[in-house]
Amino acid sequence: MSDFVHSFWSSYIAWITLAGILACVVLLWLTSRNAHSGSADNTTGHVWDEDLREMNNPLPLWWVGLFVITIVFALFYLTLYPGLGSSEGSLTWTSEKQYQQELDQANADLAPLYARFDAMAPEQVARDPQARHIGEHLFLNNCAQCHGSDARGTKGFPNLTDADWLYGGSPEQIRASITLGRQGQMPPMAAAVGSPEDVKNLAHHVLSLSGSPHDSLRAALGKGKFGACAACHGADAKGNQALGAPNLTDKVWLHGWGEEAIVTMVTQGKLNQMPAQEGRLTASQIHVLSAYVWGLSQPATQKP
Repeated sequence: MSDFVHSFWSSYIAWITLAGILACVVLLWLTSRNAHSGSADNTTGHVWDEDLREMNNPLPLWWVGLFVITIVFALFYLTLYPGLGSSEGSLTWTSEKQYQQELDQANADLAPLYARFDAMAPEQVARDPQARHIGEHLFLNNCAQCHGSDARGTKGFPNLTDADWLYGGSPEQIRASITLGRQGQMPPMAAAVGSPEDVKNLAHHVLSLSGSPHDSLRAALGKGKFGACAACHGADAKGNQALGAPNLTDKVWLHGWGEEAIVTMVTQGKLNQMPAQEGRLTASQIHVLSAYVWGLSQPATQKP
């Protein structure tokens, strides 16, 4: 794909564009010449189907006019807007600039609506019917692609309706996650754990921590190998929200559960990223959205 961003392609398209305009000019010039054959019946001499003769009439003036308008419009457009290779055009217009202008205007129009919520605490915003309605639309437009329209997540994307939080579930922590994004990384740990059998034993020990089905013998053998994991997940395996390390003692499995899933995680590691919304959403929008997300795990805020 990198070949398609080479400067050759912009020049190639520019030449095709100019060739098309030049072809229209040449066509007009050719048809404006007196091409009459001199035959008495004003035909070209071509006959089809025994009696269908091609007439040698000039182009209608309205048709010529359309060609002229097309040529003038094309040249005028290419002067103002980008269309000839890397030329920006005299207006230096870009789709990104237009999008940003429209976004800024929309945000300015909506500012009075959000102003009422700016002075409210997140807990109050989460209980306000209008704020919840706005927050829901913000969520569907910006978060549902990963966390689902019902916010219950899926494999690799956290459920936002329960009380299990990787980086903390307070309104302030949720706001920080939305604003700055999160990048969670678990490095491959197989080398630190030992042999493949050691990794399997560790997987069963991890399963035993939450009371999930496991092989008790393997779990006992793997207990001593958990020291390689304790630096992030804690000696008690309850996780570390400062690092985003999950609690291994509950039955919430973000990337799948069972021996195979845990062995894969320990062996290959994992990199997950939540993009930052700062710059995409205004501070007021993030305030309403974070309050809405916090409210999803608070049953009291869901009451009308």
